Amino acid sequence: MEIRKAEKSDIDDFVRVYTEAYKGLENYAYTRKRDVKNYFKWLLSRDEDGAMVAVIDGEAVGFVACDTNWFSVFERKKVGEIHELFVLPEYRGKGIGAKLLEKALDYALERDRKVAELWVGRTNYRARRFYESQGFEEAGEWGKWVRMRKELV
Repeated sequence: MEIRKAEKSDIDDFVRVYTEAYKGLENYAYTRKRDVKNYFKWLLSRDEDGAMVAVIDGEAVGFVACDTNWFSVFERKKVGEIHELFVLPEYRGKGIGAKLLEKALDYALERDRKVAELWVGRTNYRARRFYESQGFEEAGEWGKWVRMRKELV
């Protein structure tokens, strides 16, 4: 598996993998192709070096987007905000998500961020368990979202 910086040319792969990864979780996702494309462009515009793609045998199988320009109103400082992390269903449970997250958190540390945070769907229990297994702790709820944070060292 290779993890590399996501490029503008990855937009179609992003849409394909995102759409597959969010099946059954549409309550927490963009559902129109145009919106997913605009989301990808927004992620790159926020922090293009923090957007990464996992590739196996030439196929994109997962993405992560870490925004180190994000000012957290909760932390009152810039953090490594994990806006997005998803893996194709058939590749889950193989360590790909953990590796993507590790690369994103390493990137946040390189940018001198001391805290990572993210928001996950309240009923997305699989993702919540995954983030807890990676050292994130719940830090409050807002509507259908749960905020999670992790101290970076």
